[in-house]
Amino acid sequence: MSRSLIYVTAASRDEAAAIGRKLVEERLCACANVIDGVASFYWWEGAVREDAEAVLIAKTREDLVAVVTERIKELHSYDCPCVVALPITAGNRDFLQWIDRQTSAAGD
Repeated sequence: MSRSLIYVTAASRDEAAAIGRKLVEERLCACANVIDGVASFYWWEGAVREDAEAVLIAKTREDLVAVVTERIKELHSYDCPCVVALPITAGNRDFLQWIDRQTSAAGD
């Protein structure tokens, strides 16, 4: 079974935490981490912007990435939220199997 990390930026720690908690409660992700105080630089509406944001990193099964992405878009305050999936290619086998068990109710 393949797994993925979902990387998301949010306007605040509270927003990232609310999204992460909801994804875990709904068993779409096994766990979520919030990193606050990120400086973000990006193009938006024709200008370079700078904002303080929080990062949400969630772990899930690769087959749930599309569902997780749509759920984040529903919960997120941004018009075009950053939601990207990165494959988990290796790691602690016990932890990877734990991801599978914690998300099994979501897509099976």
